[in-house]
Amino acid sequence: MQSTTFRRIVLGLSVSLISLTIVSGCGPTYKELRIEGQNQFAQDRFGTARRLFEEAHLKSPEDPENLHDIAACCVMQAKAQLKEGNPAAAQRDLDRAIDFYDRAINAHPGFKPALMGKNRALELKGQSDEALRTATWAAKYVGPAADQYVFLASEYEQRGDLDTALLHYRQALAMEPNNANVHKGLGMLHLKAGRQDLAIKSLHRSLELNPSQQDVVETLRELGESVPSVEYGP
Repeated sequence: MQSTTFRRIVLGLSVSLISLTIVSGCGPTYKELRIEGQNQFAQDRFGTARRLFEEAHLKSPEDPENLHDIAACCVMQAKAQLKEGNPAAAQRDLDRAIDFYDRAINAHPGFKPALMGKNRALELKGQSDEALRTATWAAKYVGPAADQYVFLASEYEQRGDLDTALLHYRQALAMEPNNANVHKGLGMLHLKAGRQDLAIKSLHRSLELNPSQQDVVETLRELGESVPSVEYGP
């Protein structure tokens, strides 16, 4: 009897605590969900990142950046499905990606990262004609998939939000770890933030991937680095 009464008391307390949590709005904030999602994305945990972004979506359904990030997760999961020989699942993920890119564009007409991402998702689906029509708005932006995150990073960097810019560069590296442009942008961000050792490391990596970058050579030399002229140019 006492055991039954005790269980009832515990159950009542648990229900009360759950109700209090719901009413008081306890739990991760929208910003916390976004940051953790970006961190998970940067670590190639696209399924976890997607769930976090989708939870954030419930709190702010019209945020174009979050809609874009959900779509990007779908694209990365589709690529994994293709590698595993599951094209049907990949097509479903690509359809979801295109849907979320469209939502981002509707929420923020002309949102360049979503336009760029949608174009690449269409290309991945093999819809080259439609992809070409989507890309005609500005052909100069058509390039490696990581460029959409480089674009976002540079936007935040210009606003002075270096932490968010760093997260976007990390997302770009998760998509394309051997993209010289991403390492270059990350290096310049580290330099702006006063992290000279990290800046040098990123700039050297960028130069390894693309030795013809004279501006990177000059920056490294200004930082006191010895850059072989024979390998990297005068």
